[in-house]
Amino acid sequence: MAAGGSAIRGSRVGAGPMGEQDHGYHADRVAISYWDALGNETVRYFAANLPDEEIPETIDCPSSGLPAGRDRNNPPEVSKLEPYKTHLAYVKERRSEEEAEQLLDDALRQLRERRGTNA
Repeated sequence: MAAGGSAIRGSRVGAGPMGEQDHGYHADRVAISYWDALGNETVRYFAANLPDEEIPETIDCPSSGLPAGRDRNNPPEVSKLEPYKTHLAYVKERRSEEEAEQLLDDALRQLRERRGTNA
């Protein structure tokens, strides 16, 4: 026969006299439904005595990761993500040589003014 621990088969180890009533599960709750742009519904529970202004209007939907709102007919829009830019796209956005020289001259002039030198 194996000896050890005082746990009874089928009981939780470390469980004490605390039950659901000690964890706050007995509190009155209200269910609020949120919908995302794909039509997914998420139900969140809030304390019934919580003021309506403290209940968030939008949440992040756990199933899609999109924002979800309380209005089923008008859910929040899916944010427009910019596609990944390649190096060539950044090169095309670079300023012209004249603009770059002017920016450099302005930066050097501001530094010289702060230092008080005209060299």
